[in-house]
Amino acid sequence: MSEARFYFKIADKLNIDSKQVTATVNLLDEGATIPFISRYRKELTGSLDEVQVGQIHDEIERLRQLENRRESILKSIEGQGKLTEELKEKILGAETLSQLEDLYLPYKPRRRTKATIAREKGLEPLALLLLEQKNTAVFEEAQNYVNPEKEVNNPNEALQGARDIIAEIVSENAEAREKLRKLFKSSATIKSRLVKGKEEEGEKFSDYFEWEEPLMSCPSHRLLAMRRGEKEDFLILDIKPNEEEAIATLTKQFVVANNEAATQVKEAVEDSYHRLLQSSIEAEMRVLTKELAEEKAIQVFADNIRELLLASPLGQKAILAIDPGFRTGCKVVALDKQGKLLEDTVIYPHEPQKRTTEAENIVLAFCAKHCIEAIAIGNGTAGRETETFVRNIDVLPKEIHVIMVNESGASVYSASEAAREEFPDYDLTVRGSVSIGRRLADPLAELVKIDPKAIGVGQYQHDVDQTALKDKLDVVVSSCVNAVGVEVNTASKQLLTYVSGLGPQLAQNIVNYRNENGPFLTRQELMKVSRMGEKIFEQAAGFLRIRDGQHPLDKSAVHPESYHIVEKMAADLNSSVEDLMKNKELRKQIKAVHYVTDKVGLPTLQDILSELDKPGRDPRKTFEVFHFDEGVQKIEDLREGMKLPGIVTNVTNFGAFVDIGVHQDGLVHISQLSNTFVDDPNKVVKVQQQVMVTVTEVDVKRKRIALSMKDEMQPSSNNHKQTNNKTKEPQYDPNDMKSALAALKSKFGK
Repeated sequence: MSEARFYFKIADKLNIDSKQVTATVNLLDEGATIPFISRYRKELTGSLDEVQVGQIHDEIERLRQLENRRESILKSIEGQGKLTEELKEKILGAETLSQLEDLYLPYKPRRRTKATIAREKGLEPLALLLLEQKNTAVFEEAQNYVNPEKEVNNPNEALQGARDIIAEIVSENAEAREKLRKLFKSSATIKSRLVKGKEEEGEKFSDYFEWEEPLMSCPSHRLLAMRRGEKEDFLILDIKPNEEEAIATLTKQFVVANNEAATQVKEAVEDSYHRLLQSSIEAEMRVLTKELAEEKAIQVFADNIRELLLASPLGQKAILAIDPGFRTGCKVVALDKQGKLLEDTVIYPHEPQKRTTEAENIVLAFCAKHCIEAIAIGNGTAGRETETFVRNIDVLPKEIHVIMVNESGASVYSASEAAREEFPDYDLTVRGSVSIGRRLADPLAELVKIDPKAIGVGQYQHDVDQTALKDKLDVVVSSCVNAVGVEVNTASKQLLTYVSGLGPQLAQNIVNYRNENGPFLTRQELMKVSRMGEKIFEQAAGFLRIRDGQHPLDKSAVHPESYHIVEKMAADLNSSVEDLMKNKELRKQIKAVHYVTDKVGLPTLQDILSELDKPGRDPRKTFEVFHFDEGVQKIEDLREGMKLPGIVTNVTNFGAFVDIGVHQDGLVHISQLSNTFVDDPNKVVKVQQQVMVTVTEVDVKRKRIALSMKDEMQPSSNNHKQTNNKTKEPQYDPNDMKSALAALKSKFGK
């Protein structure tokens, strides 16, 4: 059957032209990736962006699955010899899976039910007679169906069996189910109550011990919380509309007279609702609302991961990375500008060892020896204390920035196969420190080595469909990687895996080729990699960069298929491609319209000109150094009214969590995000955003911090003032530090 009608449906739903949908679906079917289509096939798609291409991908998959189910149902009913023209038309006209399943329900192979047993007793004719609701003497008619051999001993038993059949007919009626479905959506409530005797055990769900609200307006985080409480056997959940209204809806459809037969039908309708329909539609609503809640939760996670992956990179700097600790010490590693591990050691600046002077000497020596430009400190246990220790090294040059780094997931990486492959001769603590340092230099390149779920930004991530979550996060990671581009000669296998068209095996093959033959000199050389075909090269080449390649365009996002266009532009101006990329005045002379062909339009040409202006430009924001308040390091230091700098670590549907440097994130509830109404926290804040917050409440015992970002909130009279009255011990032995200081002064001219 032609899919053309699908394209019109999708176009109508997404408010775009059907030709755009057709072209996009054709490209997807040919194996093109979403990043490739949105970046390099704008003429065909009418410049659809990644989100729109992704929506078309999802919609065509949904419609195809619906069509497959439709064909399966038609085949099944036809095989039973029960497919009428009227039923066929209804099945062909069904727009949703639930409508299809409702139509198929009476014809499904079924388990043995009360109605099945009644039919076996020969009571179906009586049921159908009652449904006609004619002015019949019901008990006299039922007497005709009394048959002790079939366990129908009297008229009442015959009528009971007939009502069982009617109840099932009602429950399988597509129109009735749809009416109830709409009623549930419009007026059902979700109610939670405590499982008796579990008050203490289930204290974390105390908000939901007695809770009721409209089902369809229940926020996703609350629904998932209640479902978790039910799953852990602390809560009981009920989803119901007004019972009288539900029964009245069914009665209006099925009871059409006022006589004895109608009374029997009415009784059967009520039984159908209580015994069959209510639980069936409730189960549907549970699935529907769970899917909606999961979809929102997954989207929240995806949005947060995107912001984290696209966080500003410090760039290629020599970095000293410190994984803080008290008793076991702080693991220190030195990394060169490419992130290569140069040296590692352990320092003990804190209790119980308190070898402060020794630790300072080591830090300064490392800085001098490896020409360190920035110090990255993990924000976990002892993070703030370690930051204070480093900042208090008086002779540490001011040019060396000291920066706290979110270390979520670093321990996962350090124990991973990727870390073992990279550092087989080092223990977990060294690997974790390296990860912290590399995150500062390039968050994207490092975070792709970790399962996105381990990074811990989102809400109820363990309660959602794990396959759907993984698929969504993989799409986000791929989108981020391809938006930034990948340096093919330095990228890890994990980073290359997410490049359009590649995948794990080809990524490994590229690394193997690089190790065996040295760095790639041209993009075209990628064709020599095992299993790299023309189609895959087409998908991947534009996203792979060669910074010092033989062709100047290899460091840009200009696709190799368009090199000839740039070469023609250069030739027309009597210059080289390299001159064209360096000389802005030359580029101003280019008239894009002169290079339009039947295959290359203005969208592609404009992209090419933008790339010539800033080849391989990084779309991420410029890095900004952030400092926590020096006088606030633990939750006990907080006072209501304090205004503090913080970094957003997680955004949820109910607000944002902010790290203010006390080892416990504070919550800015959605109602405290702005002076104006906020319906979606993501519209106000993003993960990694630097913000100013006001402390509104502190519960030290439960480790809960309430914060506000409302402008009108002013510090109270006990407003915090930065102080640092620490009495310093004599810190330096000049003889130990002489060479280190000399090297530092030489490097920074001080």
